[in-house]
Parts: sequence; C-alpha cells; structure tokens
Amino acid sequence: MPEVELPLNPSATSVSGDSALASGLASILVIDDEAAIRESLEVLLTLEGYAVTLAADGEEGMKILDQDSFDLLLLDLALPGQSGLELLPQIKERHPELPVIMITAYGTVDNVVDAVRAGAENFVQKPWDNEKLLADIRSAVARHRAEEENLQLKRTLKQRYNFSNIVGKSEIMLKVFDLVAQVAPSRSTILIQGESGTGKELIAKAIHANSPRKDKPFVPINTGAMPSELLESTLFGHVKGAFTSAVASKKGLFEVANGGTLFLDEIVTMGMDTQAKILRVLQDRRFMHLGGISEIQVDVRIIAATNIDLRQAVRDGQFREDLFYRLNVITVDLPPLRARREDIPLLAQHFLDFYANENGLAPRKLSSDAMRALVDYEWPGNVRELENCIERGVVLSSGPVISSDLLPGHITGRSFQDAMLQHNPNASLFDILEDIERRIIIEKLERCNGNQTEAAEQFHIPLSTLNQKIKRLTIEVHKKGRE
Repeated sequence: MPEVELPLNPSATSVSGDSALASGLASILVIDDEAAIRESLEVLLTLEGYAVTLAADGEEGMKILDQDSFDLLLLDLALPGQSGLELLPQIKERHPELPVIMITAYGTVDNVVDAVRAGAENFVQKPWDNEKLLADIRSAVARHRAEEENLQLKRTLKQRYNFSNIVGKSEIMLKVFDLVAQVAPSRSTILIQGESGTGKELIAKAIHANSPRKDKPFVPINTGAMPSELLESTLFGHVKGAFTSAVASKKGLFEVANGGTLFLDEIVTMGMDTQAKILRVLQDRRFMHLGGISEIQVDVRIIAATNIDLRQAVRDGQFREDLFYRLNVITVDLPPLRARREDIPLLAQHFLDFYANENGLAPRKLSSDAMRALVDYEWPGNVRELENCIERGVVLSSGPVISSDLLPGHITGRSFQDAMLQHNPNASLFDILEDIERRIIIEKLERCNGNQTEAAEQFHIPLSTLNQKIKRLTIEVHKKGRE
C-alpha cells in the first residue's frame, strides 16, 4: 500500500494533486450528464495530476465502479434516469469506503441534508471555485488513502508482530515495534517508560502476546490505585486471619499470573516495603502469603511501567536503586503523541471506526479542518486524550462527517465567535448569538425529524415560542418520517 502523508498545516501549503499524493496517481471518477462539465473537470483534474475517468450517466458509472477502484467519485445530482441522490445509496452499499462529492446547480438545503445522510463527503454547487474544489478533492483523497493505509497497516502489524490494537507508521514507533518483537520471546523483565496516555499497557499486552507465555494469563494492576496494605494482599495473597477482614485465604496476582505475565503499572507509587518484596520475587521467584509461613514458587514475567523518570525517583529516595536495576533490564521508551504527529490521522481513523461500530452508527470521517486541528494540537493527554476526543465527536455527530465544531474548543484553539468572525469580521454580538440560537434549533429539529412539538418539549418551552423563533430566524422545517 503506498503511503500518503498529510501535511501538518495543509492551509499553509499549496500542493498540486501529483505532489500532494506522491505515493501514486490518485484516480477520480466523474459521473455527469453534461459533456461540457465532464470535459472541464477532466482538464482541471488532469492538470493537477489525477487520473480521470468519465461517465455520462449512473448506469455507465456503476459499471465502471464495479470494474475498477477509485480514490474519489464526483457525482452530479441531476442525472438522467436515476438521480445522483437515488444512485448514492447504491454506491455506498457496494463501495462503502469510496468518498463521494456531489456536484449540482440545485443546492437546496433539502438536497444537502439528503446527500450528507446518504453518505456524501461534500456538496459543491455549480459554478464552482476551482481552488476550493481542488482543496476539497485533495482532502477527500488524502483521507481515503489514509483509511486504506490504516487497514493495511493493521494487517501488517497483525501478521508481523501480532499487534491487534496498536497503530503507528512513524519511524519512532516502528523502532518501538521492532524492539518489542525482539524482546518479547525472552524471559527478561521489561520497563516501559512514557507519559500518561501513551499506551504502555497496550505495549505490555503486545509483548505478552508475542512471547512463549501468550497462552498463559496476562494480569495487569495499577499499583497507584490502592493503599499499601491492600496492594500487598492483592499481589501476594493472604491466609485466613492475616488481618481483620481476612475471613478466608485468597490467592494473590503472582499466583494468578503464574506461567504468564504480571503488568505493574505506575510502579513508582509503591511503598518501600512493597518494593522490597517485589525485589525478592524477581531475585528468587518465591514469596509468602501475608500471614503465611510457607514459601510459594512462581514463574512470572514482570513488565513494569512508569510515567516518571525512575532514575530521578531513585535520586530522590522514592524508589529502591536495587529494584530499579532489576526492572531496567530492557527499557521501552514510548514517545508522546506530539512527537509522532504523522500517526494522528491513522489513530483518529482507528478510533472513528471503533466508536462508530460500538455505538451502532454508520462509518464516520473527519473534515479537513477537524483533522488539521487534531494534527496541530499538542496532546498533553496523548493517545488517551485523542481517543476521548474522537469518541465525543462520534457520539455528538448527526452525519458521516465530523467537523471541527464537534471538537473541544481547547483543541481547535478558537471559540465559536472566532469561527464566525472568520466568515464575517463585522459580526456583532447580536449576530453571533442569533447564529448560535439558529444552529441549536436546526440541530434539535433534525434530531426530532422536523417534529416541532417534540423539539419544543425537549427545549422546555411552549410550542408557540419555538414557532416564533423559527419564523424570526428564517429556519426551514422539513418534517420526515422516522428512519
């Protein structure tokens, strides 16, 4: 699969189709019944470095789609026979990953809403602005190729490393993957270091899954999530009567993980007494239950993780030096997300697919401005923060494309007022508030399928008040049946 790199700041880069998609010639199918439109698009797109195929109607276009693969479809709304809107669901059913941009001279609100609901990527009205159209095409093609690359990357990682939920193509992550694959078959203790949210437990699971212990238990524990006494009981188990609430004997996680892997997360938070007991298990592979007198022998591989510099913790007297050297046999350093920005589009699409499927929704995509905001953001919470952001966008989205409006304001770096002023620098406070009100009402009506009574009830206002607002804000209401 050829690679496609999304520029870190697409708005500041003027790139032809050929150079922007240096991995290979992107292919576009144009379905339009007007010969002049087809020829015009063919010239424009060919000069940009795209491979262009033309079709005069839906029937011809479907035959071509079934024979060849494309990176993008430009589909006219008003086609003879079946219209573009009637054709679009069939296209999406047979080619669900193909991005579609609708082109029409009749860009009514109804048409736009119906096209987006049917899966259109974008909607362009004739006559179009060449630069804007080309920008939309570049974004759609880049996203399509990134999605394809994501799928191929997952297959490659699965085949080569047995990594099922780890995504990354950056050089720094490929080095991590190679190191994990190299050390996984050994018996050595592993120390994983990285900021919170970088995926330390995923790497630990990958090490376990690629080791001879893969058929034995992988047992994770966050050592910072419980007090010292409870932690020791959880790790080593206890005998009946060892302490007040010990009404029965209980195995510890070292016994549960026997033959497999024990993952100790946030290990720097353990007390010194617990650290000493962990050290003994690493040295002798033996321990005793709390309150017990018999030693128990186990074969457990330890993988420890920390988001704090353990060397500094040793210097500060917070961590045992001898335990540090026992753990630091092989160290895997995970980079922060801001150091691997080229992985953000792949990670974002991975989470889009996961949460759309988990919520029973159609596939979701990010608009070009939303993707740009994600790539430019610093991500102090790393991959976990990105995952939460994508989940939020999927849940709040009402269509297949997630715009930057659905991202948290601290990520986009601008308020709603900033966004509006970009389009209308002379907007007054009244204009801004009115537009906010209009958007909220339109979104609520869409969620209620145009049912004003239901919308008024959800707003907790009288129906007459909602009707007045609809009239004042010139909102078109289109009542549809439940889908």
